[in-house]
Amino acid sequence: MKLPELKKPEKYVGLYVFDFGDHTGVGFTAQEVAELLESERYKDGKVYRIHRAYPDGKLELRGIPAQLFQLEAGMFFYSSDLETARGDFKRLSNLAVGTAPPCRAKVHLAKYGDGKFVVAMIYPAEYDDEVSSWLLDVQYKTAGAAEGGTGAVQRYYDRAPEILDRHQLFGQSESKSRTGEELLASVKVAVQR
Repeated sequence: MKLPELKKPEKYVGLYVFDFGDHTGVGFTAQEVAELLESERYKDGKVYRIHRAYPDGKLELRGIPAQLFQLEAGMFFYSSDLETARGDFKRLSNLAVGTAPPCRAKVHLAKYGDGKFVVAMIYPAEYDDEVSSWLLDVQYKTAGAAEGGTGAVQRYYDRAPEILDRHQLFGQSESKSRTGEELLASVKVAVQR
């Protein structure tokens, strides 16, 4: 795979390289990659996340399985009483107002079973590392147990908890994603941004 030379390679960290087979494109957003993979024409493309960039223009890439762009991941914070869970829910929602998370996410305050409550934050799986870092950066802490990942999301949905409150978080985006014809018209361009 041959990559184009980049000016200011550090600005591409967190974006994606899409290998179309006969050429590559550098600088796609996660949303753009998901749309390309959903298309019949590009469903077999290979995806790499730009993990690090060096001043000499070299990039450290991490291969990303295509199916990851079809999954949700989540972080789940458990509590045994409603008052504590409600406080955790409000704190998480308020933190997102002050410092936007790296992507869109839904937050639920939910009850399941006898006196078990959870604050669930569910988001696109390709942002798992960024969401974990964001939670650390905003110093979100709870007193109870916590778990995360794609499997935790499926278990949450399978339990069908009673949702007591919900909030939509809107993510920060340094790069505006293109869709539809605009995106497809640019796939031959080596450097997307």
